[in-house]
Amino acid sequence: MEWKTSLDEAFLERLEEFPALRAFYQVQHLKHLYRQGWLKAGVPKERCETVSDHIFGVTMLCWLLIEAESAPQVNPERALRMALIHELGEIYAGDLTPSDAIPAEEKHARERQSLERVLENLPGAEDLRALWEEFEAGATPEARLVHQADRLEMALQAVTYVREGVLKDPSSFFRSARQAVNDPALQEWLEIAKNFGKKEG
Repeated sequence: MEWKTSLDEAFLERLEEFPALRAFYQVQHLKHLYRQGWLKAGVPKERCETVSDHIFGVTMLCWLLIEAESAPQVNPERALRMALIHELGEIYAGDLTPSDAIPAEEKHARERQSLERVLENLPGAEDLRALWEEFEAGATPEARLVHQADRLEMALQAVTYVREGVLKDPSSFFRSARQAVNDPALQEWLEIAKNFGKKEG
């Protein structure tokens, strides 16, 4: 697992009496966790996005889709809150990818354990836990939107890397996105992105 820097556990111990501030610094550590799939695909560290970058992209994508009336059935506030917290399980578990060959049940357990470390003594923890579990289950309109936006954002990032010349073959990322994106409006965005996924010249 590749990080820019390690989490300062000693500092977090000093914040035990301030759970909200402690959680903030834990979440901030996602700024230092590389998206491992890009590194494995050959994207150099100096160009590789972090999990925090990805969260911002997914949240913005959900917002833009909602504003474009491409997701009329969702509760906007709930969807955006879900997008913001959907990767909190990676703070301690790391960014596990399919190539790590970790069974889905174990991956979920690791990420749930990571989430609990962040939510410890945090006001509103029950609501955040329920929202994360709702995302993991993927059954509600909001969860389905965030799941699809998660993969769509990955495909859009692949286009960026191809056009910048740091990713040679985006096909595996587009295959992964196609498996998850089933809403017609999002599928259209995905196909548009694919058409731009070639660097001119």
